[in-house]
Amino acid sequence: MPIYEYACQDCGKQCEVIQKVTDEPISICPYCGGQLHKLISQTSFILKGTGWYVTDYASPERKKALEFDRPADAKIESKAETKTVTDASSAAKN
Repeated sequence: MPIYEYACQDCGKQCEVIQKVTDEPISICPYCGGQLHKLISQTSFILKGTGWYVTDYASPERKKALEFDRPADAKIESKAETKTVTDASSAAKN
């Protein structure tokens, strides 16, 4: 169920109420009994996994930008390990 925010016109306090979409909005302040009005608030929405435009169908430029934002620590470590192994094998040959 969604959480709705209300603000009192008399005391200025705000409250959050869990209500069904079909419920009537509350109109009486639980703190002072004054008149409430519904606030419009920002929501958060995170796309995780595959199947979203951003992860699967974005343009090549967008995909490059997304890859640029990812940490590249794993790639750097694997290259460093490869160089170390190569150096050790060439030292063993000498």
